[in-house]
Amino acid sequence: MTDAAEKTPAPETQLPKTYAPVEVEARRYAKWVADGRFKAADDSDREPYAIVIPPPNVTGQLHLGHALDHTLIDTLVRRERMRGKEALFLPGTDHAGISTQNVVERQLADKEGLSRHDLGREAFVDKVWEWKDVYHERITSQMKKIGDGVDWDRERFTLDDGLSAAVQTMFKRMYDDGMIYRAERIINWCPRCMTALSDIEVEHQEDAGELVSMRYGDGDESIVVATTRLETMLGDTAVAVHPDDERYRHLLGKTVEVPFTGRRIPIVADSHVDPAFGTGAVKVTPAHDPNDFAIGQRHGLESILIMDERGVITAHGPFQGLDRFEARSAIAAALRAEGRITAEKRPYMHAVGHCERCDTTVEPRLSKQWFVKVERLAKMAGDAVRSGETKIHPPEMEKRYFSWVDNLLDWCISRQLWWGHRIPIWYGPNGEEVCVGPGETAPDGYVQDPDVLDTWFSSGLWPFSTFGWPEQTPALDKFYPTAVLVTGWDIIFFWVVRMMMFGTYAMGKAPFGEVFLHGLLRDKHGKKMSKSSGNGIDPLDVVDQYGADALRFMLARDANPGADAIASTELAEVARNFCNKLWNGTRFALMSGATVEGDLPVDLSLIDRWVLSRLSRTIEDVDRHLEQYEFAKAMDALYHFAWDDVFDWYLELTKPVLAEGGPRADDTRRVIGHVFDQLLRLLHPVIPFVTEELWLTLTGTEDRGDSLTVAAWPRPAGADDEAERLVGALQHLVTEVRRFRSDQGVKPSQPVPARFTGLDAAGLADQEPLIRSLVRLEAPGEDFAPTAELAVSDQAAVALDTSGTIDVAAERARLEKALKVADKELAGTAAKLGNEAFLAKAPDAVVDKIKARKATAEADIARITAQLQRLA
Repeated sequence: MTDAAEKTPAPETQLPKTYAPVEVEARRYAKWVADGRFKAADDSDREPYAIVIPPPNVTGQLHLGHALDHTLIDTLVRRERMRGKEALFLPGTDHAGISTQNVVERQLADKEGLSRHDLGREAFVDKVWEWKDVYHERITSQMKKIGDGVDWDRERFTLDDGLSAAVQTMFKRMYDDGMIYRAERIINWCPRCMTALSDIEVEHQEDAGELVSMRYGDGDESIVVATTRLETMLGDTAVAVHPDDERYRHLLGKTVEVPFTGRRIPIVADSHVDPAFGTGAVKVTPAHDPNDFAIGQRHGLESILIMDERGVITAHGPFQGLDRFEARSAIAAALRAEGRITAEKRPYMHAVGHCERCDTTVEPRLSKQWFVKVERLAKMAGDAVRSGETKIHPPEMEKRYFSWVDNLLDWCISRQLWWGHRIPIWYGPNGEEVCVGPGETAPDGYVQDPDVLDTWFSSGLWPFSTFGWPEQTPALDKFYPTAVLVTGWDIIFFWVVRMMMFGTYAMGKAPFGEVFLHGLLRDKHGKKMSKSSGNGIDPLDVVDQYGADALRFMLARDANPGADAIASTELAEVARNFCNKLWNGTRFALMSGATVEGDLPVDLSLIDRWVLSRLSRTIEDVDRHLEQYEFAKAMDALYHFAWDDVFDWYLELTKPVLAEGGPRADDTRRVIGHVFDQLLRLLHPVIPFVTEELWLTLTGTEDRGDSLTVAAWPRPAGADDEAERLVGALQHLVTEVRRFRSDQGVKPSQPVPARFTGLDAAGLADQEPLIRSLVRLEAPGEDFAPTAELAVSDQAAVALDTSGTIDVAAERARLEKALKVADKELAGTAAKLGNEAFLAKAPDAVVDKIKARKATAEADIARITAQLQRLA
């Protein structure tokens, strides 16, 4: 840990006039890595602080959502490193099974006209590894450009040898523990991806479908059912009614014929049926609907698969070979011809499951798959939060978390893919089944299960497998459980819950002390950013145009627990301007002789006391907000302290004393150096590049190997209420006089004779020379005749003579012209807002803009009227 403010020579090197991020960032990052600034030691005595990266998928490059995660994590880790902890930001990437396989399959088809089956499993997997290598390199390059302070020596990949062994170990342990089993169940099937999907990999959308009512049987023994999936009729094995429904009591035990199949099916009573919904009778297709499967289990019904993995009808008859949607239309036409359609509704809006990866309509399908029993795991994951072992930010997200873990169904973990962790189950020639762990070998003649595990199985091990589990490594001892998980709330079901389940099961401890859930990124219009909307922003475009620090500050400045964040090129420009202002302010401080040498003076001026008090309060605010993951509030505190207190006021207030010279000027130069030293430290975690460059120049310590990355984090020194009160009064006085001068059209450089009264009572008598210097007020002469008097506080007032500074007649004419413009604007906006027809049609955003224009016009009228009264 270094603290360059103790004893360092005054800097001799001056900064360039403008900040050029492209000249600084790559050089600074390379030096940080070369100097080992981001490495964490397993054997240190320091308190550990570790955050594992939410591993980006190797499907493509990083998007702005990744940049948000990385910025927030890096801000936390850099700060804790400066606070003296053994801080670790652990990097890595995810193999992203189905997603990566899909993009490689598409590339293979587009470029070579081949399918994965044309290549074969081994050759196709080699192709995916080639893809992974390209995009892994691209992702790590992006991370470096963004400024991620990660320990690259610890980088992991969910399919590397160590993590593959961890996955195999976990599977075997759970299998031996009776928590993994294979069974026939209704699962979500994607005919495009040709694999099973877990419930959370299915997105439900409102689709415009059809609701068709059809009649089974004839005459008094007929019964009408309604369905949105008419093609599944071919697999019906019963019609069910509620046991208390008197309408169908006479039909119980009877059978009806399924059209086009020749099969007769029973009418059964089941309490699952809602007699008030539709006709009160439902068709039962056990092989293609989860509720029907349950009914079939209760009544011993046959389960008939009527389509293959591609969604093509396999049931014998006239519809065999048709796609499921083609069959739906063909069956409707055939039933219509037989007079069995009693009602049709199109469009019928209803929720339909779609594959989250390719958007194909999901097909519920009976299939033999591998499942995890989640009841015990879910309870442990829920208890960890209920007991306070893990704290969720914001607290209101706990309800969402519990609604998930308390209602989990067994998790389908097998996927019919080639890219991923192969299920470590081997089958013998006579149906034997053996689970093979790491280092074990299956018996001769046994064949491995062809399926791979759900990506989220390996991702669920990430917080401890990355530290070497199942081995009890020094890294695992040091850094598990990790400090906090930083991720978006939208991934709580996919990833957070699974890590909590696996961590409590394998380690006996929850993987995180805290979970910080941020919101989604939206554009400047409030619309969610997405590829489909075309409103996304490439983070590297922002870096190239504005610099990495601007990207990071923009993202952090709007990030709060659970709340969505806004990102735009305009906000990136604001952040860039802040970095430039910081550069220029530090450059001015250096040119003024700011120094970090020696202790702070004891006998300080009011202005120096004030800025140190504001600095102390800012440190307290930043610490408090970051402890609660309120990044936006922390960034605002830093922004306003830097821009308002330091750049706009403090540097301006110090100019007279610096120009005067002497011991007081030397004291102020030391305070300026201290303020900038502390400000750069406070800003470093979020904007590391520009602050490192400025701090090393300010302290002149680069030659001795110092770095802001390991400089001590600032501590509050206590507030000075009196100084803040007095300088606050001074600021108000100066602001009021400047506003008056502007309103009267007095040029900024034009001195105005003025006399103060009440400065003694306001406690500002000693500051009168400074005030006069700031607002260009000269001492009154013998012929002083004030034209205006301003009450600038409860105690103080200032009388001014502007007679010699403005042309009263010309100024009155200008103001009267401006008043007419404002009156016209007020009349126009008021008329629009009073027009009911306009208000009924206009978008809210348009109405809001007109309201804002009206308010501005009203304020302008009041201001101009007051100015005219002063001229009278």
